[in-house]
Amino acid sequence: MITDVLITSLVGGFFCLDRAFLLLMLSRPIVAAPLTGFILGDPYTGLIAGALTELLWIDHLPIGMYLPPNDTVVSILIAASSIEAGRILGTLPYGLIALSVLFFVPFARIAQQMDIWIAKRNGKIVDSIMQKAMNGESYSVSFGHLFPLLKIWALSSGFIMVSLFAGISLLAFLFPSLPLWTVRGLEWLYAVLPLIGTAVALNSVHVRGAFPIFCGIFLLGAILFYYLKRI
Repeated sequence: MITDVLITSLVGGFFCLDRAFLLLMLSRPIVAAPLTGFILGDPYTGLIAGALTELLWIDHLPIGMYLPPNDTVVSILIAASSIEAGRILGTLPYGLIALSVLFFVPFARIAQQMDIWIAKRNGKIVDSIMQKAMNGESYSVSFGHLFPLLKIWALSSGFIMVSLFAGISLLAFLFPSLPLWTVRGLEWLYAVLPLIGTAVALNSVHVRGAFPIFCGIFLLGAILFYYLKRI
């Protein structure tokens, strides 16, 4: 488990770097979570976690100075913690995934505050680099821009690592001790979460012509999920 968490944290930090620099869409939950699941040997759980997270925050866009909740981190945490806790327990029931969602959804706001703090600190670093460049210290321009990127990757990786160790331990300890009615409630929550996410997504569709397209894509995704589960 330790090796899996370390690898997931390092790769997850790279996905978070895509939010600020690479912009290759690797940071989108529907991409980051399935890739995390693929690394851990369970891409299906990663796909489920990514789809749920993508729908929940699809209406939060980084416009202007606004930094949205870090859905990249949350999707990685949900996917990896569910997979690893399931391996510890010897099974991965739907209720465990729902419990992971409940536990890690608030981490989007925590990671958002971390992103805001990093952005403010990086702004000061840029001002310092510009001042040194005006003083003729050209090496500051050559190497100074790498430090903010390293900071984003290091802090994001560290945040994911600490959160994963805590989350996996809690999920593996808590889930087996839950009463049966709570487990059934979590299973119902797992079934309802896509409906909640779909409602959020439909609320963000402002173009009437896009509505049937979205419904068609959602129906296709539901069919694919069904057949992937049977394989």
